[in-house]
Amino acid sequence: MTISTLKWTIDHYHQAIEAGVFDNVRVELLDGELVEMPPEGLPHASLSGDAGDYLRDRLGNRAKIREGHPITLPNNSEPEPDLAIVQPLTEIYRTEHHPYPENVFWLIEYSESSLEKDLKLKTRIYAEANIAEYWVVNLKKRELIVFRDPVDGEYQTRSTLTSGMIRPLSFPDIEIEVTRLIQ
Repeated sequence: MTISTLKWTIDHYHQAIEAGVFDNVRVELLDGELVEMPPEGLPHASLSGDAGDYLRDRLGNRAKIREGHPITLPNNSEPEPDLAIVQPLTEIYRTEHHPYPENVFWLIEYSESSLEKDLKLKTRIYAEANIAEYWVVNLKKRELIVFRDPVDGEYQTRSTLTSGMIRPLSFPDIEIEVTRLIQ
């Protein structure tokens, strides 16, 4: 006997959301599969919120910082990254669609219990969608893992930082203090 699983499309996922199917369940669509999102602990919620405020201050009106909201990707994925730094297209996001890959400057995930998912599955999904830059804050080690240069569904560059400054690829004139994101 062969067992088949049902793959979700983004349209079916949106229909289920509108019907209230997931009202009491935290899920995101990754590669056509529903993946449960663990609850946020105190460090996760506090640090990601503070980082959102810090990035708003650093970037001003050059970008919109979306906290825990969906982005729509072509590989039947609609993840909800902790921070999505996107083009400031507020009216489009309000009335037409979530940010698409071409609207994303970079993404940040804060990870403790979801570290394996964020470093493997989401890294692949974001690279396949050609998201130029993806940062993972490892809350266990208090480090920033930076993925850049997606080619054929894989990031070519990975670096780990615990201090110093980083310049996002989309905003090379902006310096971001690493410790403001991880401590």
